[in-house]
Amino acid sequence: MNTNTDSRHDVLAVVSQTGPTVTFFDAATYEQLDVVEVPAQPHELCFDPDRRLLYCASTYVDGYYHAHRGRARQIAVIDADARKVVDTVDLGPDHAPHGLALDRERSRLYVSVEATATEPGGVVILDADTRRRIGRIPVMADGPHWFAISPDGRRGWSTNKEASFVSVLDLERDEFAGRVTVPGSEGLDVSPDGRYVYVAAPKGDFGSALAAPPGIRVIEAATGEVVRMLPTGGVVFPVHTTATGLVLAGELRMAEGEGGALGSQRDGVLTVFGPDGLGAVGRVPVGKFPLTITSSPDGAVGYVANVMSSTVTVVDLERMEVITTLEVGRKGEAGAHGLAYIPAAG
Repeated sequence: MNTNTDSRHDVLAVVSQTGPTVTFFDAATYEQLDVVEVPAQPHELCFDPDRRLLYCASTYVDGYYHAHRGRARQIAVIDADARKVVDTVDLGPDHAPHGLALDRERSRLYVSVEATATEPGGVVILDADTRRRIGRIPVMADGPHWFAISPDGRRGWSTNKEASFVSVLDLERDEFAGRVTVPGSEGLDVSPDGRYVYVAAPKGDFGSALAAPPGIRVIEAATGEVVRMLPTGGVVFPVHTTATGLVLAGELRMAEGEGGALGSQRDGVLTVFGPDGLGAVGRVPVGKFPLTITSSPDGAVGYVANVMSSTVTVVDLERMEVITTLEVGRKGEAGAHGLAYIPAAG
């Protein structure tokens, strides 16, 4: 279904994990424009503005981390304006791609992948022009998920779920450069000026006691040290920094008497911290199990994908209020997942 292929409109793209689809919405009117089918179990998205392409990582054949029926290894390449799949990249022998990050200056696409029988988890490097594999950097942990790079493209950081550290990668030498101790980790992002890395920790163990109080660990990029913690009321999965420096954290909330079992979530909360993460400036209700966050290029609007309610909560970040809620189709339990904001073609 394609109701509008006019590339002059800004567009929001949303993954449905069990769609398996990418749904496109007009970013001004919130009209659903198109639904594109992709390989099974898509997770995350990354928009390439230079080539007007959207990269979509398919992670498992079916299921979840540690509860799946096989790891996938595809990256679907979607023409963001025509809204159709134009290529599929096979990452083999690597598998289970999660995080995606683009270095526009060097035309590199980074993809975090889980460990294989012979290699630790790592980050695969693809040439964005040819989409051919040009390298792999180990992260020295089994399950790297979110991955982010510094604004200058020199450093990369990977969260590692159960591992008690965030991996630091030297992207000039393409090598593992060190680790920063945290009690397990989920999402992360880098401040617009590259000074800080914000990490959600500890890992969200469903039905288990947390290893440490939940919140955002703030790493000073220059020293590789945790310099402070931003406390939250619940476990945080996604973290996102806006162009204006706000730090957005998606907090889970559990139903009364349900413990921490997957699927027992009630509506979550988007907590917004001020620039450089200095204090909470707002809290906004969102859907069940916020899992991915992005924002408009001007930092005025935030988008929160809620995987268990299969919705996207659209938030006015100046007024700290919900603008609207977008419904995303699904065929199973898991719905809205990865997000990408696609500015109109210039």
